[in-house]
Amino acid sequence: MNDDKLKKVIDELHIYEKKVLKSLESFNYQSSPEAISESIDMDIKSVMSAAGSMASKDIIEVEKDVQEFAGLTDIGLDYSKNGLPEKQLLKALDKYGTISMDEMPEKSGMEAVDVKIAIGWLLRKRWASVDKGNVTITDEGKTALTTRDSDEELIDTLTQGKVNLQELGGDLKKSLKNLKKRKNIIKIDKKTSHTLKVLDKGMKLLDIGIEIREEATQLTHEQLKTGAWKSLHYRGYDINAEHPETFPGKMHPLQRIIEEIRAIFLNMGFTESGGNILESAFWNFDCLFQPQDHAAREMQDTFYVKNPRYAELPREELVERVGAVHENGGSTGSLGWKYPWNREIAKQTVLRTHTTCLSTRFLDENKPPLKMFSVGRVFRRETITYKHLPEFHQVEGIVAGEDITFKNLLGILKEFYKKLGFEVRFRPAYFPYTYLSTECEIYLPEKESWIELGGSGMFRPEVLEPLGIDVPVLAFGLGIERLAMIRYGISDIRMLYKSDIGWLRRLPVTQGVKLD
Repeated sequence: MNDDKLKKVIDELHIYEKKVLKSLESFNYQSSPEAISESIDMDIKSVMSAAGSMASKDIIEVEKDVQEFAGLTDIGLDYSKNGLPEKQLLKALDKYGTISMDEMPEKSGMEAVDVKIAIGWLLRKRWASVDKGNVTITDEGKTALTTRDSDEELIDTLTQGKVNLQELGGDLKKSLKNLKKRKNIIKIDKKTSHTLKVLDKGMKLLDIGIEIREEATQLTHEQLKTGAWKSLHYRGYDINAEHPETFPGKMHPLQRIIEEIRAIFLNMGFTESGGNILESAFWNFDCLFQPQDHAAREMQDTFYVKNPRYAELPREELVERVGAVHENGGSTGSLGWKYPWNREIAKQTVLRTHTTCLSTRFLDENKPPLKMFSVGRVFRRETITYKHLPEFHQVEGIVAGEDITFKNLLGILKEFYKKLGFEVRFRPAYFPYTYLSTECEIYLPEKESWIELGGSGMFRPEVLEPLGIDVPVLAFGLGIERLAMIRYGISDIRMLYKSDIGWLRRLPVTQGVKLD
């Protein structure tokens, strides 16, 4: 690093950093923060803050030394006077020879809790043996009566004051582990000390010379008014310096793409609609010309609700028309499904399996021409995997009018996906309530493949006639989670519902499509 760059580094140093570095020079380039604090009359927190900042710039090094000191608790001090529990019990055994477990508290004069602890340590130290509930002193125990083991020696040592653990010998270190296991005899205190050392870069800065003078960090009204600001010394700033990583609050990624989709359809002139997730089979299936024996209605595909088990059917005229369409095609010219339509099945309550039920309700309540979309949760009895969930989101839409054609449907969907940044294609499909029908696919360049995202088509006359609609209606239902997976580059749909804070933080803060 040349002198010009080093001078720039000096200019960017905070005045506290300059003072600490100059003080280190006077201490022969190495000192404790406490000594520096006293020499330059700066509080220790400011010294450490300046030291940490200079350490991050490789100007100085901060060495940390942690020493541990052992001392006795109040219980430990009591044991130093009266002996460890096992030694107290050993004296009772020496007096009585053999004592049964039940008699221990009475004959030893110890609490039952202390007796259990003492017996355990007697057996570990081989000072006693147990046979059929009777405790007997051993020869090693008799010897221990007149000697002191390393546990007792350590307690004697700690009685004199705290001891640095680094100074303990081998036997005493082993005893320290034993006493620490008891958790209430020994207390460990840690003492941390720091040493500041000037590195080569700091030496070069000191060789160039560091001038200590007050720096202006905030201007006052008076300084601006009088012109005094012109003579002030300002601290330099590095505009390329790294800044702390921040994680601002942001919209959840799934909600973000939902809002983007809403904005696209609102900009295209659609009206937004909504409804309840609890729906009758009538609106969810029957009104969409889905036969009552259709496989999608089975328990393995649909969530049926026990309470309330049934919902009220709409006005009688609509119910009769829907029933007639199912049985014989009504006045549509269709043959229908040729089965007796059952009102009780139509009354069953379900968690909606799609948001298309909102479209038929909207058509029943509003007269064409119209453009409507909705975004909502739907439910299906799916096994949870990396690409399937029993609960997910769907965007639904309809357009009704005199001149609406299948080409309009393809154009709307193509424009929608274009605004999201995807290339789309269509392939033929089948749905009970639309004809012509198609599925939308978008192209993934990185995988060089197409992925299906939703179905669409023109509502059949069997759907429209009972609702009193006599103009063409295009409809589409598109999945949102798959779009989100592609947008955010994830391969497991469950990631969208996990609270993975690391992944959420890494996502960029971006805005979706805004309303005009």
